[in-house]
Amino acid sequence: MDNSSMLELAHSGIDYGIIGVLVLMSVVSLWLFIERIMAYSSIRIEDYVTKEEFELDLGNHVSAIATIGSNAPYVGLLGTVLGIMITFYSLGDVGAVDPKKIMTGLALALKATAMGLVVAIPSIVFYNILLRKMERHLAVWDINAHKNRG
Repeated sequence: MDNSSMLELAHSGIDYGIIGVLVLMSVVSLWLFIERIMAYSSIRIEDYVTKEEFELDLGNHVSAIATIGSNAPYVGLLGTVLGIMITFYSLGDVGAVDPKKIMTGLALALKATAMGLVVAIPSIVFYNILLRKMERHLAVWDINAHKNRG
C-alpha cells in the first residue's frame, strides 16, 4: 500500500470516526430537545406536590444537551489534530513536499472542527431555550404557590 493510499485511508477513518460521532451527537441533541419541548407542552403543574419534584422532571435530559454542546467542539478539534498529524506524518515519511497534498490534508482535517461547531451551536441554543422554559414553569409554580398561601 503506497503512502497516498494510507493517507486517504487515515482521512476516511477521521471522516467516519470523528464525523460519525459528531453526527450522532447532533441527532441525540435534537431528539432530546424535541422530547423536552413535547414534555413541557404537556406538563401539568397541579400534578406535583413539591417544587423539587417539579424541578427534577423539568430538568430531565437538559444537562445532556449542554454536555453535547460544550464537548462537540473538542471532538471536532480532536479530528483536526489527528488529521494534521496524519498529514504531516505522511509528508515526512515520503520526504517530498507536495503542496496539493498538504492543502488537501489540512482542509480535510479542518472539516472536523467545522462539524464540531455545527453540532455545538444549535445544541447550546437548544439548551438556552429549554433553560428559559424551565424558568418560566418554575415562575408559574411560585406564583401559584403564593396565591394559594394568600
